Amino acid sequence: MMFLEFFIWGAWFVTLGNFLGNTLKADGPETSMVFSTQSWGAIIAPFIIGLIADRYFNAERILGVLHLIGAVLMWKMHSSDTVSNFYPYVLGYMVLYMPTLSLVNSISFRQMKDPEKEFSVIRMFGTIGWIVAGLSISYLFKWDSDAGIQDGLLRNTFLMAAIASLILGVFSFTLPKTPPVKSTENTGKESIGKILGLDAIKLLKDRNFLVFFICSILICIPLAFYYQYANLFLSEIGLENATGKMTIGQISEALCLLLLPIFFTRFGFKNTILLGMLCWVLRYVLFAYGNAGELTFMLILGIALHGICYDFFFVSGQIYTDSKAGKEFKSSAQGLVTLATYGVGQLIGFIVAGQVSEMYINLKGNDLAQYWQNVWLVPAGIALAVFFIFMIFFKKETVKNQSETI
Repeated sequence: MMFLEFFIWGAWFVTLGNFLGNTLKADGPETSMVFSTQSWGAIIAPFIIGLIADRYFNAERILGVLHLIGAVLMWKMHSSDTVSNFYPYVLGYMVLYMPTLSLVNSISFRQMKDPEKEFSVIRMFGTIGWIVAGLSISYLFKWDSDAGIQDGLLRNTFLMAAIASLILGVFSFTLPKTPPVKSTENTGKESIGKILGLDAIKLLKDRNFLVFFICSILICIPLAFYYQYANLFLSEIGLENATGKMTIGQISEALCLLLLPIFFTRFGFKNTILLGMLCWVLRYVLFAYGNAGELTFMLILGIALHGICYDFFFVSGQIYTDSKAGKEFKSSAQGLVTLATYGVGQLIGFIVAGQVSEMYINLKGNDLAQYWQNVWLVPAGIALAVFFIFMIFFKKETVKNQSETI
């Protein structure tokens, strides 16, 4: 289940920017509009899970239905030949897919005797699924090669995702039954505010948490640049098997999860998260000044930094949020931060990335290297500004129950 869940996402989302730019000839704002569907999906997902799945239906059945519908939408995306035709299908798909990320976790946790020990191994299969998808695109099918892009073969990524979604949709109905939790107590009185995590908004009265919350939103702006343009950038400057090489980021992410508890315990939350932010700056500087020739190592290093960039900021942030919220607001606080980052933060980020791309578009036909250098220096500057905001305004504090949370 976990392998297929993330294989599907990795099968089409990594090369989406490349597909939009080269196959559908989308401009910057159109590309950002398509990518922002992920944010809209993240914003709408709590309603689907909180108001429907958690109350009335077994999680595995909802998962199956969503992926079967998703397979149809993926097929329609595969058949689209313009951005205007493509957009409604990708919007519908992301609204349905984002809730499945919570559903696979719920199904997993409900079947485990010791989730703290068992879940990491099971979740690792999701990372493996994403990696296999990327390697297949580059090394097995060669859809992201120059010839493949020119022949429009990137379109086949949606077909691959549709087949995997169909398989997972059918397979989901064979999973162990996972009925709604405390279904007899679901009286419909749970507020929308609680489902969205708004009950935890009182935590923002704490200055440190407010600084962390604001910085979490802001750091998602440079994150959106990576999702939206990294694959297109690597392909356009001539890096061979770009999609396959980008799986180095997922390998790095898995390894950094093992290092995080050690670093977190030794250096504390503030230093850990500052390192994560600084690596965002370094990554984009490496992209800005690297090339597919003698400086290829700079591009590879930039990709490999994904583990520190993501884990040291977002996973550390989850640990910090958990420690600040306490038992009463644990789920609400995590929901609030998720809504703010994957919803609001990345939505702003995708829009900004599209506008920045369009701002330098005249350079693209004349000096491709200068164009991408200008584009990547913008998120580097934003990440550096967030780094200084957090360093100056966040006061050091001890995060309780670190080992238990990690």
